[in-house]
Amino acid sequence: MTWQFTLTGLLIGSIVGLTGMGGGSLMTPILVIVFGFKPTYAVGTDIVHGAIFKTFGAIRHRRLGTVHGHLTLWMFLGSGPLSLAGVGVASLIKHHYGDSAQSIESYAVGAALVAGGIGFLAKSFVKRGVQANDRPFILSKRDKILAVIIGAVFGFVVGLTSVGSGTFFGLVMVLVYPLTMPKIVGTDIFHAAALLWVAGIGHLVSGNVDLHATAWLLTGSIPGVLISSRFTVRLPDVVLRVALGTILVLSGIKLLNAPGSSWILVAGLVALGIGLAVYGLRAWLGRSRPVEPQRA
Repeated sequence: MTWQFTLTGLLIGSIVGLTGMGGGSLMTPILVIVFGFKPTYAVGTDIVHGAIFKTFGAIRHRRLGTVHGHLTLWMFLGSGPLSLAGVGVASLIKHHYGDSAQSIESYAVGAALVAGGIGFLAKSFVKRGVQANDRPFILSKRDKILAVIIGAVFGFVVGLTSVGSGTFFGLVMVLVYPLTMPKIVGTDIFHAAALLWVAGIGHLVSGNVDLHATAWLLTGSIPGVLISSRFTVRLPDVVLRVALGTILVLSGIKLLNAPGSSWILVAGLVALGIGLAVYGLRAWLGRSRPVEPQRA
């Protein structure tokens, strides 16, 4: 099974490149639901893939000057160590609970996906908590403490479940720090790359990574993001975020094994597909409708 991984990587890379959004959060549920990976190995493989994959975006944003270096450092002081704690908890679960460990990890990933999907939806509708401006942002003592706490909490979640490196941090930065959106996106991606390298090495040491799958995923995702980033999607950000957020929530419900989860997943995807088709049709009809000349 090689070309299937490459095609999946191409899909994820294209979504991230076209929209600049956290399509990478889809990797873990795809590996579990579509390819039948055990949740522990899906998490480790996703994290190592994300570390390599997001490094390309991190370098690009650093060159563009859209990374707040000090904020990244203070968040990483919390997220780096706690991501390893998350990896450690995942390994302890695997060694102490045997066959039932995968069910426990599946529930953890499912809960994180539901929370991440809700966070993704929230990023579409939540108004800024702090007014953004282009002035240099000097971190106060309170800002630094908040950054470490934010990093610690969500770093642990990322290390345990692989979910949230591109969702939770960006959402909280929007609410807490007066950064422009380009600075939030750049800082989020740069920090995510550093965080995922630490967590990825932890999962590699713990034996939770399928290197074969990782390599073939990268053969699709890296060209996908490099090529698709040259284009832009015409759908509004809100529509894209709602679509991706809905998919994350549905995937989380499936992994939580809720009653009727398979039917919920199918019905949700069908409803989402119909909604996007209706939106696209209305947008196409709106563009194709001739403009009536104004009367004198």
